[in-house]
Amino acid sequence: MKFFLKATVVLVAVAVAVLCAGQVVEPRQLPGLVLINYVPFPAYLLPVLVAVLASCWLGWAWRVVALSCLAVTLTVVMGWAWGHADEGHGRVRFMTYNVKAYMASQRPGGFAELAQEVTEQQPDIIVMQDALRLSNGEDGREMDALSQVIRQHREVYQFGQYVVASRWPLQRCQVGGIPIAGRSHGFVTCQVQAHGVTLNVVTVHFLSPRDGLNAARKEGFDGMADWQQNMLARLQQTGLLAEHLRLMSGPIVLGGDLNAPEASAVVQTLLNTGLRDAFSSAGSGYGYTHGHHLLRGLSFLRIDHILVSKDIGVSDAFAGGREASQHRPVIADLWVHRQ
Repeated sequence: MKFFLKATVVLVAVAVAVLCAGQVVEPRQLPGLVLINYVPFPAYLLPVLVAVLASCWLGWAWRVVALSCLAVTLTVVMGWAWGHADEGHGRVRFMTYNVKAYMASQRPGGFAELAQEVTEQQPDIIVMQDALRLSNGEDGREMDALSQVIRQHREVYQFGQYVVASRWPLQRCQVGGIPIAGRSHGFVTCQVQAHGVTLNVVTVHFLSPRDGLNAARKEGFDGMADWQQNMLARLQQTGLLAEHLRLMSGPIVLGGDLNAPEASAVVQTLLNTGLRDAFSSAGSGYGYTHGHHLLRGLSFLRIDHILVSKDIGVSDAFAGGREASQHRPVIADLWVHRQ
């Protein structure tokens, strides 16, 4: 009996080590290991809890190992943040939201739910992705509830799936290119004058991992080529965006659906340009934004992010509600003058 209990603890310890490695591995070398970053956390948390229970019938050393595995899983693997609020002045509430407007248009009250979420958060600047179905009333359709709320901001810029709305004037809004295998794909930048500072506001929506994940899940090893191609395309996009960011002068606030967790090479490439994650900087907890439509209301991935340059302070960051979209919004209270 003790042999099986010890084997359980050992196997779980090895699995936790693999989970940790999956967060830092070079994705081009071991693309299969990167899949771990998209696994719902109950799939690996439950075995760890079983190992802790098994260790109760073993010696203290085994209990230490099992409890250590639990601690590492709850913190490192699941991405717990211990943020620390910055001091500063010139407050700006920034919000990023993948609104999935095409889904909202297919259900009664869908746009009203999105509008309610935005109204509750009261952002000074909001960037949205997947907002292609919104109507401003100029296309023959009645203006939807979300557009009505967004138009309460002083200025609004919309291009394709992207919307940037601000209580302050928008300047020099333009579209940048991050093509995928010859197919056009872009991001949007605008400058915003807030509290005497010119902010470079960027919003982006990277390629979804959905097709690659489905191929790996349904086809196993045969689907790994599709997953690798999907993953490399996202890395190509983030590399191109990073080049644009390095050419910008002045403070940067980037918000978007990056379709990747913070520990991934995708997000780390952006952080290497001098940005930092607002939630990790000043938030607390997990801040999951996605997955609640798959796992009965339980979010399990943090793939929507607000990234800021180091001259921007962050006093708080958190995820919004789950009711209106497949993505929770991310909200950050920023200081444009960081102390």
